[in-house]
Amino acid sequence: MALIALGVSGGIGAYKAVEIARGLQKQGHDVAAIMTRTARRFVGPLTFEAITRREVMVDQWKPGANADIEHISVASSAALLVVAPATANIIGKFANGIADDFLTSLYLATTAPVLLAPAMNVNMFAHPAVKRNLDTLAARGVMFVEPGEGYLACGWIGKGRLAEPADVVEAVQRMLTPAGPLNRSRVLVTAGPTYEDIDPVRYIGNRSSGRMGYAVAAEAARRGAQVTLISGPTKLDAPRVHEVVQVRSAAEMHEAVLARAAAADVVVMAAAVADYTVPAPDDQKITKSDGPLVLTLTRTRDILGDLGKLRSRQSGRRPLLIGFAAETHDVLAHARGKLERKAVDLIVANNVTKPGAGFDTATNAVTLVSMDGAEQVPLQSKTAVAGRILDRVETLLSGAGASWAVNP
Repeated sequence: MALIALGVSGGIGAYKAVEIARGLQKQGHDVAAIMTRTARRFVGPLTFEAITRREVMVDQWKPGANADIEHISVASSAALLVVAPATANIIGKFANGIADDFLTSLYLATTAPVLLAPAMNVNMFAHPAVKRNLDTLAARGVMFVEPGEGYLACGWIGKGRLAEPADVVEAVQRMLTPAGPLNRSRVLVTAGPTYEDIDPVRYIGNRSSGRMGYAVAAEAARRGAQVTLISGPTKLDAPRVHEVVQVRSAAEMHEAVLARAAAADVVVMAAAVADYTVPAPDDQKITKSDGPLVLTLTRTRDILGDLGKLRSRQSGRRPLLIGFAAETHDVLAHARGKLERKAVDLIVANNVTKPGAGFDTATNAVTLVSMDGAEQVPLQSKTAVAGRILDRVETLLSGAGASWAVNP
């Protein structure tokens, strides 16, 4: 059915990778194994060669005319890169773009989806550095099979054991054949802040990092959607999606969204778009003086409101419209007002004053507000919150009837 690149890094769980290879073959897939130097201290390459009937890739510098670009060949032909076990070391290399062996070079070269099955000591898995690396990879669209809990090889008890082979194989099948309503749909996601220039040096902005919108875009792509991400200025690596459009100002974001919304099945407005802008920025740096500086600001165009009006004029139910409301008080009241005022289907509201749920954090806690009521989503990673948001989106798509047929 598909060629799966199976990366094996150096952990005691490497023996389970043999069962994973066999399980993938039983599903009809061809498996190409890639082993790191330390993985070969736990399992010999000959074992994988016997199972996969392919030479195991172990050396980036194998002699031969084309051996040094073998990782490019695999990168271009593999339908999926799976790494099991994925140690803290390999996760750190992937997150930071280090390519010092065959497997890490393959990761940077491939455009295929990536699935990691982490396995390590429980304290290592909980370490802030590892968590940061996992968040970085999740923002790029990498998917994970959660490690199991129990007795670890080090003698400790806790979370960190490599997932069971059957669970990894099942995750591969889900990635290769998404079955939910978002599969083959067209999803437009906005993310990040907008910057409204005052002069060539200064601007008005906000604290949005873009992490929530990037997590939604990555999760939608994992569910089989064709995703367009329209992003304000961020420091994040873009996830692997169909199209990424970079904008700076609210006006640029308005233009980019309105130009593409008609072709979308779902629009998720996760960006923190400025409500006010400087209508005529200075073309020279404003020189400071002893007196106050007075700026006259004007309202920006309401992107979500314009989308709601456009949909109403067309008497249709497409695209599904998802808005965000970052509030500091009366969160539910503001969210319900925004839901009705802008004629949208769902508002994702959060109190940005709560620890861990504001801007520029790796976690979030939100309330999903629709005409059917409000659902609390407790504090968790933004990747997990994105999953909960898209679960609700899929429910809305499934319950909307034939008018929600995905664009051909």
